[in-house]
Order: sequence, then C-alpha cells, then structure tokens
Amino acid sequence: MRAHARPWPGPGASDRPAVRRLLPGMALAALLLALGLLYAPVVRVLAQRYWPVPSLSHGPLVLATLLALFAAATWQHARQAHADRPRRAAGALLLALGLLMLLAGSGLQLAQLAVLSLAPVLAGLGLLLSGPALLRRQGFGFFFLLFLVPWPEWMTDVVTQPLKLGVSAVVEAVLHHAGYPVARQGVMLDVGPYRLQVADACAGMNALFMLEAFGLLYLHLLRHTSALRNAVLALLIVPVSFTANCVRVLVLALLTYHGGDALAQGFMHEFSGLVLFAAALALLAPLDALLRRAARPS
Repeated sequence: MRAHARPWPGPGASDRPAVRRLLPGMALAALLLALGLLYAPVVRVLAQRYWPVPSLSHGPLVLATLLALFAAATWQHARQAHADRPRRAAGALLLALGLLMLLAGSGLQLAQLAVLSLAPVLAGLGLLLSGPALLRRQGFGFFFLLFLVPWPEWMTDVVTQPLKLGVSAVVEAVLHHAGYPVARQGVMLDVGPYRLQVADACAGMNALFMLEAFGLLYLHLLRHTSALRNAVLALLIVPVSFTANCVRVLVLALLTYHGGDALAQGFMHEFSGLVLFAAALALLAPLDALLRRAARPS
C-alpha cells in the first residue's frame, strides 16, 4: 500500500470561491463608475444651465428617482432566476447608438440628445449583460427618463401659453368679484398700483411636469390593474395642477396688493410653490380612492 501525499493548496486557495462570488458585484460597481464618469459632464451642464430655471428645477429630483427606479428593477431582477440569455448583437448595436448620441449631443451642445442617449446605453448594457427580461422590468424607468429631458421652449410653449392665460383669467375674475381693482392684458395682471406677470413658474409649468411625473410614478408603484382608472387619474393631474396654481397666483396677488412686491416675490413666492405642489400631489390619493369606489360594482 502506497501513501500519496496531498498537495499543499498554497496561500489563498481557500479564498478563491469567495473571490468568484464577488466578481459580479465588482464588475457591476466598475460599470456604474464608468457610467457615472461618462455622464458627469452632461449632469454638470444640466445643473449649471437648465436646473436653475424654475420650470426645470425638478430635474435633480427626477434624476434621483430615475436612478432609484433602475437600481430597484435591476436588484429585483438579479434576485430572481430567469431563463433569459444575453442578446449580444442587439445590445452592442444599442450601446453604440447611445454612445454616438452622447457624442453628438455633447459636441453640438444639445443637452436633450445627450440625456436621451441614456436610454439606448442602458438598454444596450441590459441586453449585453442579461437579456430582454431586464429591459421589461426597467420599462417604466425608460419612460420616466422623458421627464429628465430639458425640452426646448418652442415645444413647452404649446402647454404653457394656454395654462398661463387660463390662470390669469381665473385670478382676474376672482379678484374682480371680490371687489379688488384689477385689470388683465394677456398674462399681465394689474392689481391696484402693482403689475404682475403670470410667468411659467407661476403658471405651473414646473408643478405640471412634476405632478405628471410623480403622479405616474404613484400609479406605477401601486400597480393598478385597471388601465381606465390609470388613464383617468393621469388626466386628472392637469386640472389639479391648474387649480393649485390658480390658488397660488391668487395668494401672491393678494400678498402683493396688501404687503407690497417685496413680500410676495421673496420667500413667500418660493414657499407657496412648494406648499401648493405638495398639496396637489396629496390630492392624488383621495382621487384614486374615489375612482376605486366608483369602479367598484354595487
């Protein structure tokens, strides 16, 4: 009987399985770091040029929510077993398209194109690393990305101009019936000795986009099965925003008339916008409850 000596495993051999388990996480961290470095100039341009504009100030909140949506969808997908295979050809094509869009948007200083390039870049990476199942799980995130894009004024004016005219007309009618000296010319309101312009920030462009974005996020998180109820609630966001901003402009007009321009245009201007946005967003839950009750069979 011959005895065979067992080979010495050598230093670190017992750590190899643990290292193998860490490799996917390390690769994902490296990928996220690369994406962060790639899009850091785009975020810097948004922060310096677009987000200080009142109608686009919701950008940082949308970006943070967007990152949370993609992270949550990717985490849920990773925890579940899927009989899915990577689509390397389609993934590489989408990734190349996204990088070309990013390069063109950065070179031509088109922030809209640079932001939109994030969709094919993420979709391409998803197909390369996992497959179509991951993209389906991340579908709402790709839609939510549209609210991060700083759309040009010639596109948003289609929405803002009727909204500003409507808000100013309602405020004029309310003040007139209350006995205040008021006159209106387009979006200009003369209240006593003061002249107010119903600008995009006052007319609710910011609140409208934010309410629509986070109202749809609310529907996504609740995962209603009724498509009709989802559509009705999404449409109700517009009159809710309109009503909230009529109240806001009315309050600012009264503050200006009784306390002067400095009071209305200082802290109260920004604070009233935050309060009314929160109040309008809070209305979605009771509206959803009413729709649920109306849809319930008697």
